[in-house]
Amino acid sequence: MRILVINPNTTASMTALIEGCARAAVSPGVTVDAVNPPSGPVSIESHFDEAIAIPHLLETVRAGAEAGYDAFVIACFGDPGLLAAREITEAPVVGIAEAAMRTATYLARGFSVVTTLSRVIGHTWDLAHEYGVAGRCAGIHACEIPVIELETDPLARATITEACRSALESDGSEAVVLGCAGMADLCAHISAELGVPVVDGVAAATAEAEKLVRLGLATSKRNEFATPPVKAFV
Repeated sequence: MRILVINPNTTASMTALIEGCARAAVSPGVTVDAVNPPSGPVSIESHFDEAIAIPHLLETVRAGAEAGYDAFVIACFGDPGLLAAREITEAPVVGIAEAAMRTATYLARGFSVVTTLSRVIGHTWDLAHEYGVAGRCAGIHACEIPVIELETDPLARATITEACRSALESDGSEAVVLGCAGMADLCAHISAELGVPVVDGVAAATAEAEKLVRLGLATSKRNEFATPPVKAFV
């Protein structure tokens, strides 16, 4: 089994971090490769960033399908291009926001999301409603660390940990979802520090992709996710 994890931004060091966390989440014998497109924004923190990144992301999915990958993970918490990606391949495509929030509902009555910047909170709520888990999401909070600074800010781990602690207290929740692929390596530390389940979407989505392949399931090509009709683009 081969799973392709796509970081839609172009920061190679973040892609390497994502790859390590994804590989740790799968069974022996499963091959996980992580890539990022050659062009696009260095981080995705706005609707504009998503719009620029999605065409490059979809080309990466198309190339991966031609290369024979069995499943795909979109490793950005906005799940950019997720539905379009499902149209262009029969292989399962899993977004990390959907996987993380659904996983959290198995573990707690209510969960909190801790993400990067305040400007993405509204979009994250939109996703929670779209995925049918908004009633279980007790709150969405920002630690106010830009994505690109998650690797360079020496206080990032402590700041995110305290944001999670504050979210649990203010929301009365019992679990935390980390709302950025760049936080993927912080789960174990924060969970040990706070004593609650902490869900990383990269691990959750990669494990979910493996499960779908093992079950022999593929993306439905009836109606909405049917292959797009061939047409001229001008």
